[in-house]
Amino acid sequence: MTPISEEIAGAFVNSQNDMASHYDAGQQGFTTEDILWAVGIWSVILTLSPVIVFYMLLVA
Repeated sequence: MTPISEEIAGAFVNSQNDMASHYDAGQQGFTTEDILWAVGIWSVILTLSPVIVFYMLLVA
């Protein structure tokens, strides 16, 4: 049985190879999926930041 660290390392290398082949296919710039992902992450960050600040002010 393979140690878990080797399995994780193998999965990491495989995901990096997938990313490399994804970008080596002559693809330039951002895809729609990249933009949607970034907008989603930023919307979560910007939505939660006032809540976190308010909570910190209440707790402090």
